[in-house]
Amino acid sequence: MMKVTFMGHSGFLLEMDRVYCLFDYYKGEFPELDTRKKMAVFVSHAHYDHFGKEIFSLRRKFGEILFILSSDIQETEYEDKGDVICAAPNESFDVFGIQVRTLRSNDQGVAYLVHSEEKTVYHAGDLNWWHWEGESEVFNKMIRRTYQSEINKLQNEKIDIAFVPVDPRLGEQYCWGIDCFMKRTDTKCVFPMHFWENYEVFDRLMLENCTEGYRDKIMKIGQEGQTFLLES
Repeated sequence: MMKVTFMGHSGFLLEMDRVYCLFDYYKGEFPELDTRKKMAVFVSHAHYDHFGKEIFSLRRKFGEILFILSSDIQETEYEDKGDVICAAPNESFDVFGIQVRTLRSNDQGVAYLVHSEEKTVYHAGDLNWWHWEGESEVFNKMIRRTYQSEINKLQNEKIDIAFVPVDPRLGEQYCWGIDCFMKRTDTKCVFPMHFWENYEVFDRLMLENCTEGYRDKIMKIGQEGQTFLLES
């Protein structure tokens, strides 16, 4: 059994048998934590809505903890007590026996692909199909190409849980990123994120023609702190 807790915005806490994986936390109350487990804290990039320095207070709770910080985060932003790993794009490394692979974000920082306890988890960070109406055709074409290129790297993966942006600020293009991801990858369930507390986005997704083939895989979030129990 895997337990997912929505911490807010793009923040999620994933609890597995032997380890926690905390992604892009910057707000929200933690559930009761089993501090006998290991804690791996992932930060995809330096933007305030993905990197909350409160994560370092978890050092006082966990005997075994590591922080995996995107390489765009300046060293002046944290104190390295021998428990920080700097993650650049297109790297692979181990954390507590977890196999971690990074992709290059087309915004800032990295996305994470995590293999742990025979499960595969993807957290996009700000890697997304950012099609902005006010940007030039050249810019939007570059974003599309870089996004699709990175997602194509995941086509041979069997992903159990994915966390993917659906930003309402993009207007009608808010779902292009998740649609591309779900149609190009083998993913069991997906948690939309980065929706700026606009929970109506989930009802919109269920009405989109493009989501018809994977609506049953979309996890509907209704509030911060909501938990989901997923079969192993």
